[in-house]
Amino acid sequence: MAEQSGSSTSRHDRTELPIERGFPIERVNEIAEKEGRAKMYYRPIYTMHKWWARRLGCVFRAVSLYTLLDDPEAVSVYEPGHEGSTLASYGDDADGESDLDVASLLERVDMSDPESLWELYPKDVRVEDKKILDPFMGGGTSLVEASRFGAEVVGNDLNPVAWFVTKKELEAGQTDVEELEEAFEQVKEDVADEITQYYKTPCPNGDHEADVMYNFWVKELDCVSCGHTVPLFKDYRVAAGRYENDDKYNVLCPGCGSVTLVDDWQSESVCNDCGHGFIPKEGNVSRGGKYNCPDCGQKYAITDAIQEQDGYDLRLYALEYYCEVCDEANEDRSIQKGYKKAEAVDIGLFEDAQQEWKDSPELRDFVPDEEIPPGHMTSERNPVFDHGFEKWVDFFNDRQLLVLSKLLRSISQVEDRNVREYLLLAFSDSLNFNNSHTGYQAAMNKIQHLFKTNSFDPPQTPCESNLWGTKYGMGSFTKTFELVKRGVNYAHAPTERYVDNGESKETEPFSQPIGGDFTVNQGDMRQIKATDEYDAVITDPPYYDNIMYSEVADFYYVWQKILLEGSYDGFSEEKTPRAESIVTNPYLEKTAEDFESELQQSFSVIHRALKNEGTLAFTYHHSDSESWGELLESLCDVGFEVTATYPITADLHKFISGEAVSFDIVVVARPIDDTEPASWKSLRRDIYRTARRTRQQLEENRDLSRGDIGVMEMGACFREYSKHHGKVQRDGEIMSAKDVVQEIYGIIQEASDIGVEDVFIDLLDTSNVSYDDVNKLCRGTNATPEDLKGTRLYNQDDGFELGTWDNEKRQAYIQERVNGDGGDHLSNLDKLQFLRYRYEKGQAVQNYVEKWDVDDDLRELAGRLADVTGDDTYTRVLGDRDITSY
Repeated sequence: MAEQSGSSTSRHDRTELPIERGFPIERVNEIAEKEGRAKMYYRPIYTMHKWWARRLGCVFRAVSLYTLLDDPEAVSVYEPGHEGSTLASYGDDADGESDLDVASLLERVDMSDPESLWELYPKDVRVEDKKILDPFMGGGTSLVEASRFGAEVVGNDLNPVAWFVTKKELEAGQTDVEELEEAFEQVKEDVADEITQYYKTPCPNGDHEADVMYNFWVKELDCVSCGHTVPLFKDYRVAAGRYENDDKYNVLCPGCGSVTLVDDWQSESVCNDCGHGFIPKEGNVSRGGKYNCPDCGQKYAITDAIQEQDGYDLRLYALEYYCEVCDEANEDRSIQKGYKKAEAVDIGLFEDAQQEWKDSPELRDFVPDEEIPPGHMTSERNPVFDHGFEKWVDFFNDRQLLVLSKLLRSISQVEDRNVREYLLLAFSDSLNFNNSHTGYQAAMNKIQHLFKTNSFDPPQTPCESNLWGTKYGMGSFTKTFELVKRGVNYAHAPTERYVDNGESKETEPFSQPIGGDFTVNQGDMRQIKATDEYDAVITDPPYYDNIMYSEVADFYYVWQKILLEGSYDGFSEEKTPRAESIVTNPYLEKTAEDFESELQQSFSVIHRALKNEGTLAFTYHHSDSESWGELLESLCDVGFEVTATYPITADLHKFISGEAVSFDIVVVARPIDDTEPASWKSLRRDIYRTARRTRQQLEENRDLSRGDIGVMEMGACFREYSKHHGKVQRDGEIMSAKDVVQEIYGIIQEASDIGVEDVFIDLLDTSNVSYDDVNKLCRGTNATPEDLKGTRLYNQDDGFELGTWDNEKRQAYIQERVNGDGGDHLSNLDKLQFLRYRYEKGQAVQNYVEKWDVDDDLRELAGRLADVTGDDTYTRVLGDRDITSY
């Protein structure tokens, strides 16, 4: 295997991993683009319960593949669908002959062509003796993917909801699906009829009942000026037309309350029932959160009116139904499903549920009693208290509380704890759609879930779902249970979807189930005591104030706590942990500085937990150079060197253009024993050369955007800097990582302006240079082979020759220009080669140095020439009087 460069003992002794030499972002992005749109088909295990900002499974599978495979003797490869049929020497044919093995695949990975190992992506790959940690496991993606390689995985998260979700993902591969189905049937027999009786409506197409899919509600306020009841409709859309009416719109008539079909909801329309004329797009709610009274014209802030009137009223105005009777009779689909005005019987059914809830105090044990904690998400971002919400039960109407409590009570009676917890998982996920914060997407004909904006955003027109569910619809307990069951089935025999020549394919099932040897812990990762224990840490750490997981996760926590309190330590508090969260939180006065300090503490824990030759690979969201600097400084301060960075977002078409550019990246880092002193001048030359080489290698061999290349250039430059962190001097001062990152940004920005001098220096740095190298190195630059030939920087008169300072033709060219115009049109390279030639001949140079007014650009070029040739005369002729006084 290849070795890392550098003088540190740890770098010399450890194996350079594939992920440090290359990463197939093109192939990952091909899958990511598809997986992001169809998670339930690619990796059903991650759709068993919501978690925020999940990384895609294909990303962590690729990271694991390129991180965990280092020793070919400890890798086994199996063909999916052929249990026990090992391909230990991958590529064996029927005769047992092999022309390609794992060792070869590993060796061939490099930045210009990282795809040899990608051949194993759709294979059932196992590694031996690998122990992996994710201290910020969140939704568990990293652990699930690493477990599929047979690694021992250990996870940690501060949030008990994340802990519970990940625990059930990793237990899924050892869970009996039949027992799970039997438990569901037990619950169905127990409460399904009790729940669905409250979601019935007279079918408009016959003398029978239909099932209610969704109930549509509107909040109403009394006008503060005239007392008129104002329904808070932004517009009067109910839903787009379906089937033969897909070019029409279902709208609510404000005159008679009927649901009527119109041609255009944005234009003047007439109700088909009462003949009332109106414009459906003109409701009673305007931008800025104000209502417009249709009676007197008063405009007033909705939240102010809610507080002044001590709340608001809710009115059931319409519903969407599905009729099983009409379906079985093979009626048209527009008959089977549709929208209708809420009738007295529908309102009466809700009132019956209200009464039963009032008369059932024993069910109060199965709904949360906790108050909504004040916080950034609840008090500042979208203040729920301004809308009259005080306790978590205020997120639900009485019918929802009745049916949810009945369902949870039934689940609590399932004897087997494991399958009971999977039913609880399905119940908890169904809360997304069964609360009063859900709306309805009229244009898409479907309900919206609670966290559509990753916050609490109370709608003026809530949509109430049928908790048990019908044949159609989203978010019911039946549908979320199916998602859980699909995840469990997948965990037993996972498959892999990939792209081959533009075509999506799916493997046969793997024989290695998800889970295996795992441990998950709940608590502050800074309390992890492990030392020199883990081969790799693969994680997705928190990022500033992206999402306040602790605050939004409380919504699930208070319901899960009802069954989990007493069984697990993390479910004994009123809310999930706040102060320990590594995130900026204005409400708790946790600043960006606090985040940086706490993130650095976490990196220190990770460094201690890793083996000396271990690897940290993590995904990170970054938006500017300051973020890069903070990240690099945090890592280097605790003893890491960054060895690679890669973009993992498919849409990266620009890098740095003055405005903030967001990237999702993979960062790879390794422990380093010590760093070495360096001057910024010499390090800058190394960084510049590294950026140039990296870019040229990528532009020549891979089809990447400028943004992708920029991120990878940045990682290569970080690698150079990491070897010298804390010991880089400029003008007698130690440069911080943030200072260096700003300089690197400038180098990468400026490096796109590559000219003749840059190409010539690269030619000097090329072994056995030829005309082919001139063509190659000019590609993608502002220089052409003709430019170099015209200035005699190479010639082919007697075979290929570079125009070095001692080349006769090159010196003749320079001398002619010096004699002809006094140096006004000499390039810096001309000047330096001229001075180098005169010094060699013992001729005076000082008068030329003074005449040409030496500047930073000239000194910089002299340094680069000295560095690439090993000849420091280039720099000495500009500044040493003993030399320049000839």
